[in-house]
Amino acid sequence: MAGHTGTEDLLRLHAPQVLGALVRRYGRFDLAEDAVQEALLAAAGQWPSAGLPDNPRGWLIRVASRRLTDMLRAEEARRAREERAAALGVRETAVADRAPREDDTLSLLFLCCHPQLTPSAQIALTLRAVGGLTTAEIARAYLVPEATMAQRISRAKQKVRGVGFGRPENWEERLPAVLHTLYLIFNEGHTATSGPALQRRDLAGEAIRLTRTVHRLLPDDCEIAGLLALMLLTDARRDARTGPDGDLVPLDEQDRTRWDGPAIQEGVGLVTRALARRYAGPYQIRAAIAAVHDEAPSAEQTDWREILGLYDALVRLVPGPAERLNRAVAVAMVHGPRAGLAELDGFEGESGHRLDAVRGHLLERAGSYEEARAAYESAAGKTLSLPEQRYLRGRAARLRSRRP
Repeated sequence: MAGHTGTEDLLRLHAPQVLGALVRRYGRFDLAEDAVQEALLAAAGQWPSAGLPDNPRGWLIRVASRRLTDMLRAEEARRAREERAAALGVRETAVADRAPREDDTLSLLFLCCHPQLTPSAQIALTLRAVGGLTTAEIARAYLVPEATMAQRISRAKQKVRGVGFGRPENWEERLPAVLHTLYLIFNEGHTATSGPALQRRDLAGEAIRLTRTVHRLLPDDCEIAGLLALMLLTDARRDARTGPDGDLVPLDEQDRTRWDGPAIQEGVGLVTRALARRYAGPYQIRAAIAAVHDEAPSAEQTDWREILGLYDALVRLVPGPAERLNRAVAVAMVHGPRAGLAELDGFEGESGHRLDAVRGHLLERAGSYEEARAAYESAAGKTLSLPEQRYLRGRAARLRSRRP
């Protein structure tokens, strides 16, 4: 354990488990979250100079439980209930010495996806409490001011105040929100929305761990299997996605010998079994697309016609901008860059750096180098990810001297 970045990674790993332990014991999500944040701040200030404790998670639980006990004592004092406040001293020792249950984080996930919350509040609260993202990071992902997102998260915490902790009886009804949230956490880990690093492996790993847990509990649900397969097949390429300096390496230029073979094998097996059992849902189709990419011996041998057919099916189920944009790339690979550019005409009015990046790529393939350069520059100006900025500006720079 060395350095500020290592401390941040460790705190992000333990934060959901510590929060789950406190909520399970005290049942006060709003105050527990505040107490955990205070413990994290204390650790960030002490650990780099004083050294890592033997049991970092236990240290965080003890400090957070003390903070929470103080909060509860103050609250009970205001209500003139000294007897209950006095009893909390015993509870503090119990929770500090007790290891979190294996499924505490999963129970916390279902609590964050409580049906009384709107879908946007469910996702924001889960990304904050379970995914470990900062309020600023979540705000950037949703393109809203940080203050607005802070209020949204605060209101969500108040709504789940007093809700019993544990696996709910109707948890199947919460599965769509839970799976979507896990998908967003993984995506943030796979390609960070901002910062100096392209990937945040701690988030991707946590999303995979949680999805494995959900899959163990509901092994016959094909969409859970599809989501886990999608994560494994996508994460299998992570070592090849960046160069020695952390620069982005596009899929068609990656060294496929660096891909994780066992992860690909597991992911292909999961999606194959899931597709054989029932009607394919969106996560299964996305996983099937990832499997086609991962099983291709080279970029040139990728079966783009199969991928286009899968995107056709996906867009019928989920006609979102990301799905349509990826389908436009597949159209270009099968029918040529001009056909792909024609697909982008329907995106007028939709913002985002990926649209400009795809447009630049297709214009470059079509030989329209000046237009491609402008599109790359526009995309670079819209992303907060430094590796993506460097990559896009590098593509634009290479086109300055080229002529149609």
